[in-house]
Amino acid sequence: MQDFDARAGLLPAQMIRRLADAGGVTSLNALAAGQIQPASLDLRLGDCAWRVRASFLPGAGVPVEDKLRRYALHRIDLTAGAVLEVGCVYVAPLMEGLALPGALCASANPKSSTGRLDVFTRVIADGASSFDQAPAGYRGPLYLEICPQTFPILVRAGSRLAQIRFRRGEAAASDQALADLHRTERLVSGQADIAGGLALSADLSGGASGVVGYRAKRHTGVVDVDAVGACAVDDYWEPIAARDRRLILDPDEFYILASREAVHVPPTHAAEMTPFNPLVGEFRVHYAGFFDPGFGHAGAGGEGARAVLEVRSHKVPFLLEDGQIVGRLVYERLVEPPETLYGASGSHYQAQGLKLSKHFR
Repeated sequence: MQDFDARAGLLPAQMIRRLADAGGVTSLNALAAGQIQPASLDLRLGDCAWRVRASFLPGAGVPVEDKLRRYALHRIDLTAGAVLEVGCVYVAPLMEGLALPGALCASANPKSSTGRLDVFTRVIADGASSFDQAPAGYRGPLYLEICPQTFPILVRAGSRLAQIRFRRGEAAASDQALADLHRTERLVSGQADIAGGLALSADLSGGASGVVGYRAKRHTGVVDVDAVGACAVDDYWEPIAARDRRLILDPDEFYILASREAVHVPPTHAAEMTPFNPLVGEFRVHYAGFFDPGFGHAGAGGEGARAVLEVRSHKVPFLLEDGQIVGRLVYERLVEPPETLYGASGSHYQAQGLKLSKHFR
């Protein structure tokens, strides 16, 4: 697998496929259609999950199985599907494992639809001291921690809740490189605020509909994560009307909002929303941070797309105002452009505005 040790950057779809064919991605089952995305690989749940007492990291030299033997409460069979309850923590083995060449590392993130359901997921590798990371040269299984926060969810073996990217070396664009890229590719509508990434702000204007977002209802029915358009919006969400371009976030409530800016990710790059910054307020934005190459790209059926923001305030009410910066996008170079761009063959989220996950009709 020397080819994967040659160039710095994120691996695009065609190189992920070659990596899998060469044994760098291991699985008992062949990769499924559509599992390889433009710059990431969807990860599938295995045939079981364990309800565990608490979230954990295995620590250096410790397999995840050792922790499960100590902290698992009971085993759940996923072959025919099972409901994962709100507020409980589960750990499921993934169908995919890794046998990475020495210079290649990986990072994971919830899929967009997972984040919009307020399902908190993190990938765990054997011996890991941090979530969602597989170090260069990692060889071993992968597990997924799953904690539904608002809706109970129905999952089964093969359900895809998380995705993984592969990179070699330093791929992130510097602020200067990002400014140069914006001049040629126009990464965002309006004025670009670049400092440790590209700033995104909340849109609380309401637009023509007068709706600025949605607040999740509690004590709802189950959401089948594999069923598109199966749930009625009104059964799960309360629309929020625009009021003076301000919104007070209630503690521990879950909101879906949209960015004020339309975002563009050109074919040469992918992007990721940076983690929550406590210096800008006691709230978290965007569980599912991956933006694929071609997101909002005219050649892939879009001309800029709003970033949907999954927002949760912690501990105290927080006043959010229209145009307030809530996060930053870090752009990373691809080793080469992907064979297929995001949205080229249709996507629920391409050219999106304020939009709930694909499960709602």
